This record gives sequence, C-alpha cells and structure tokens, in this order.
Amino acid sequence: MRVLVVEDQVELADSVARVLRREGMAVDVSYDGQDALDRTALTDYDVVVLDRDLPGVHGDDVCAALMAEGRHTRVLMLTASGTIADRVEGLSLGADDYLPKPFAYAELVARVRALGRRAQPALPPILSHADLRLDPAQRTAFRAGARLALSPKEFAVLEYLLAARGRPVPAEELLERVWDEAADPFTTTVKATINRLRSKLGAPPVIETVPRGGYRI
Repeated sequence: MRVLVVEDQVELADSVARVLRREGMAVDVSYDGQDALDRTALTDYDVVVLDRDLPGVHGDDVCAALMAEGRHTRVLMLTASGTIADRVEGLSLGADDYLPKPFAYAELVARVRALGRRAQPALPPILSHADLRLDPAQRTAFRAGARLALSPKEFAVLEYLLAARGRPVPAEELLERVWDEAADPFTTTVKATINRLRSKLGAPPVIETVPRGGYRI
C-alpha cells in the first residue's frame, strides 16, 4: 500500500510515517498542501492521510483537488476539531473517513488499512496459492501450515504478488507500490527482497521470474 501523510507538524507527521512503515506500508510525507498536490500529481497513492488545517494550500482544497481528478485515492482527514459539524463538513468535501486529534495509532493504522482495501479491486480475505496462505488483516503468512517469519517488506511483496493473481509484476511496479520515494530506482533492493523471500518460502519454488516481465506467483 502506498500512503502519503500530509501534516504540517513535522514531529507528528514523521511519527505517523514511522508507525505506518512498521506495518509494511510505503509512506511518503508532505508538510504543506502545495507539496502534497505536487506529489499526488506524480504518484498514484492508495491512501492520503490529510491534515485539514494546512498552511498555504488548505487541506480542504487538497481534498477537493483529489476528488476533482477522479482518482481512486482514499482520503483520511485529520483535524484538531472533533465536532459533529466539522466531521460532516470534512466528509462533504469528499473525504472517505475522518479522525480527530489526538488519536490512537492503532486506530489510525486500522482505518488506513480499511481505506486501502477500498482503493483496490476487491480481494478475498485470505490470499492463497497451493499450500501458501496469507492473511492481510492478521499480517500472517503460512506455507504448508508452518508460519513464515517475514519482514514487513517481504510480507508486502508477497501480498502484492498474490493479489496480482498470476499477472507478472515488473520490478519497477513493486518498487513504486511497496517502497517509498526514498528507494533508489537503480538499486537491486527488489531482487534482494525477492531472493530472501524465496529462501524463506522454501521448496518447491512459487515465485517465478518472467523474462522482461518481472515476477509472478
């Protein structure tokens, strides 16, 4: 899942990003509305966590711009005001969900995950192939009944490949959807992660390299 956190309080923005990254999400951060618009023009985000009271370009205007473009991106709006009227106004702008500050990180993660599922085509609650089973909600994966000890990035790559349902996924697509903007597009990070994942999955191999096509399960 690719997420953009838009929050002018730097410490809070960075803290939210760290929490979401620990959950295996690819997270970019903007500290003002104009930068958020610039980033969304270049990257197709699944979820935008958007502070409403932004300097410069207001969060309301960022939300309205995203809605006007007809993107599949889901918006979780944050605000210091938790009144009913404020929530109704935020949702009327096109936001998909609304979370008043202060908030519990566990609830934020759950809401972002729920919005991320809505941003993508419907998938079964359990992703599977042969004796491989992955539960996105519980963040667990099993092969032949044995639980796999996967890093957040390994889990995210496996989840993305299973969700592709046999479609070859180019390394560039994995880099864009699983890693954030800090990832160097010229590194071998995708290949290295695939190799570690193959080792943990064991035999018989389930991840196939498709010449000039990428990887598929």
